[in-house]
Amino acid sequence: MKTLKRISFLVLLMTFVISCTSMKNDANNPVSGRVESIEGGKDGYTAKITTDNKEVYFATISIVNVGGPQNYKQVKIGDVVTVKGEKWKTEDENHIKVTEIVSVK
Repeated sequence: MKTLKRISFLVLLMTFVISCTSMKNDANNPVSGRVESIEGGKDGYTAKITTDNKEVYFATISIVNVGGPQNYKQVKIGDVVTVKGEKWKTEDENHIKVTEIVSVK
């Protein structure tokens, strides 16, 4: 019985490590698109970004997550932006916690 518990624990641990690795690799894949809307927050904002492929991402952009005020930029509706960060998906929405604002045009 102890062996079964150990094997189960190892499988669970390996699954967790693999999923975390996949998420970090995905963080290097930037999101580019047009800002459709902006909702203000406590120390930043959430921008709704629509990509050329019609994918919609809700990008959370805060001063803390981008590394301080020197890296923080306020985007406007209609801007074309490229951002990098940690992505995740809910049932019907794509999200990204922005850690780098690559460009704003």
